[in-house]
Amino acid sequence: MLIHKIFQLCNSGFHSVVPEGIFSLDALLRLEKAFEEFFTDEEAVEALGKLADHPAVMEISKSIFPDQKPEFLRTVLKSLKSIDEFQSLVMNKAVEWVLATTAHNFSYDGIANLKKIQGKFLALSNHRDIILDPAITQVVLYRNGIPTTEIAVGSNLLSNKYIEYLIRSNRMIKVIRGINARELYLSSQVLSKYIRTCITSGKSSIWMAQREGRTKNGIDTTEQGLLKMLDMSGTKDFTSNFEELNIVPLSISYEYEPCDILKARELLISRTQKYVKGPQEDLISIITGIQQVKGNIHLNIGEPLTHDEIQAASTCMKNDRYQAIRHAVDLRVIEGYKLWKTNYISYDMVNHSYKYSDLYSPEDVEAFTEYVEKQLDKVEKSLCRADLRDILLRIYGNPVVSREKLMEERKNK
Repeated sequence: MLIHKIFQLCNSGFHSVVPEGIFSLDALLRLEKAFEEFFTDEEAVEALGKLADHPAVMEISKSIFPDQKPEFLRTVLKSLKSIDEFQSLVMNKAVEWVLATTAHNFSYDGIANLKKIQGKFLALSNHRDIILDPAITQVVLYRNGIPTTEIAVGSNLLSNKYIEYLIRSNRMIKVIRGINARELYLSSQVLSKYIRTCITSGKSSIWMAQREGRTKNGIDTTEQGLLKMLDMSGTKDFTSNFEELNIVPLSISYEYEPCDILKARELLISRTQKYVKGPQEDLISIITGIQQVKGNIHLNIGEPLTHDEIQAASTCMKNDRYQAIRHAVDLRVIEGYKLWKTNYISYDMVNHSYKYSDLYSPEDVEAFTEYVEKQLDKVEKSLCRADLRDILLRIYGNPVVSREKLMEERKNK
């Protein structure tokens, strides 16, 4: 029922929020619209007041604040005076509620790595769930008295005004997607400058996914284009440009992959044709990610990239420099994995082996097999079940493959 109400909230006033012609050739005068900052406190207060009037808010309030009257959340939203209050009184409690009701256990480590940094930082995270990855990071920061970050999100996720009210009131900056190459170059310049200015001026830290879009196949890699974008705004040498960003890799591991069967379905269809998202597919993924049982969750905050690593990368040829930075981030992400029984079982199933059988029991295999078959039942019968099963198992098994490659690389050094 709660998920139905959230869906109802999100679908109200459904419309595109990307203005037409936003990057016309005279865009140099309007480049500030290449992305939109999160709301000011005044804008957030106004937006949250409008959000409070949606009928779904009372149903959501009953679930997140069961000991309060149904109108509690509406009253709180209308009384807020700042984004800090919204994050503290509403968002933090909402994410804690999601963790309490859909996760068996949540753990994290590496907070000490953030305390090594002088000033603000750029968190580059692997990306498994649209909302939960950054939201869980914010909860960890909040628990430890560290200022929350701004969060870069694609404009495709802000598909209606209520979603936009919610996201931009939570320090999320909107990055315009679906634009041509020239517009992308111009918008990348603006975004790069904004990120660098936020960090170097001490305004705020930034959370970004290591790639555009979620990882679908369980293999986490940093996009080289993202690193080039970050370097665009640098005015110093390569080493200084990256060092001043204070890059901190994050690694989040879910025992049960959010939207696993939706990802497997997309990968299977993509084998034979160009995959085209449905009009509300991102919204469905957001809701599924919130609703789905997740088992155990772990967030690892990795060591910041070091001067020596960046300096070593600077001695490489131009594109190889970015590859070296990418490699350093990827190693931190993979090293930070918390591998669960679901990962080891899937690896052995795919490879018809018993390599990791000492890490799980026959009962664990039976339970996970039952889970997989139930997930497969959720998609259309016209899709090949055997192929879908293989893809789903590889989503879970690939993190083990990545960890094995890392161990082999270190062994051969």
